[in-house]
Amino acid sequence: MRERDMGKIILDLPPRQEQANPRNSEGAFLSLENGTIIFAFSRFKGDDPSDDATSDICALYSYDDGNTFGNRKTILTCEEERAVNIMSPSMMHMQNGDIGLFYLVRENKRKLQMFLRRSSDGGMTWGKRVLCTPMDGVLVVNNDRVTRLANGDILIPAACHRGEGTSFEEYAQLRYFFSEDDGKTWRQSEGRCILPYTNNSNSGLQEPGVLELRQGQIWSWARTDLGRQYETFSMDNGRTWTMCQPSRFSAPKSPLSMKKDSAGTIYAVWNPIPEYNGRNKIEGIFLGGRTPYVMAVSKDNGASFTEPIAFETEEDRGYCYCAIHFHKDSMLLAYCAGGLEDHSCLTRCRIRKIPMEQINSEFGLK
Repeated sequence: MRERDMGKIILDLPPRQEQANPRNSEGAFLSLENGTIIFAFSRFKGDDPSDDATSDICALYSYDDGNTFGNRKTILTCEEERAVNIMSPSMMHMQNGDIGLFYLVRENKRKLQMFLRRSSDGGMTWGKRVLCTPMDGVLVVNNDRVTRLANGDILIPAACHRGEGTSFEEYAQLRYFFSEDDGKTWRQSEGRCILPYTNNSNSGLQEPGVLELRQGQIWSWARTDLGRQYETFSMDNGRTWTMCQPSRFSAPKSPLSMKKDSAGTIYAVWNPIPEYNGRNKIEGIFLGGRTPYVMAVSKDNGASFTEPIAFETEEDRGYCYCAIHFHKDSMLLAYCAGGLEDHSCLTRCRIRKIPMEQINSEFGLK
């Protein structure tokens, strides 16, 4: 595994306790036709940075191709949603020209669902929300995970956690939700995926992602506590799924992010070192083994990947929940990058810009 300085850090959003802003975390990008880039992210408020604490969806804007981001605006508040918490956005262009904003709404510890709002004026105002995950329970959908397939369907991968009383089970199984009418109505796929029984796992399958390899063929993956990402495949646009199996991606219990560019090249970003017994741990901060942060590339539709390059390596920081965005001749990454001063790897959001020319050179893609 090589280490390289990939691009440059454009912006850090650290927590600001003095501003009642204890956490800035996972987000998603969208490029508009006029060249503006929107970055929507989870901005927590109050004094609690935990996943079920108070947070809003805010946005930053870039008018110079991602070289700077500013002009912060609150898009949605948890009070408006009558929720404890809203977070983990995804964005996409809708077929009628609207902007689609997908986000999680947590009503209580046992109910977490994804909704969609649309904007017809470039994100200035937003329409009524539509439920995308019509199922009871805690349905975890990571940021930047909602995907439009080649046939026009929209596919959402979710980890389903069941719960009783005021808590929920950590153990999760995979569920998938789809829309055939550009987000107006949603159904649950008949197929689901469960980790084969083992006494060694408390996590099951968590925080899944999806990637279309060929039209109709979908690759899905999920984090586990077994030292590796597990994978499953669908040959019918996500309606049914194969039995899950260990993938090539070793990892701690931390998410893998993958995205394909317009040329079909797949880019993977993840933490490659499992949190094995005996691995050094830094006291006084939650890191979860989420360092280093690496990238690898596939030019053959996922059949093989290059040797990974580590672009974040500080041992007292954790890196996770990456959004990947292609804009003109660059790649934009946004991910959690908290360190000791932040008390958790989840509380600081970082935006990095990498020229595609450097990526092509480092990975020998020319």
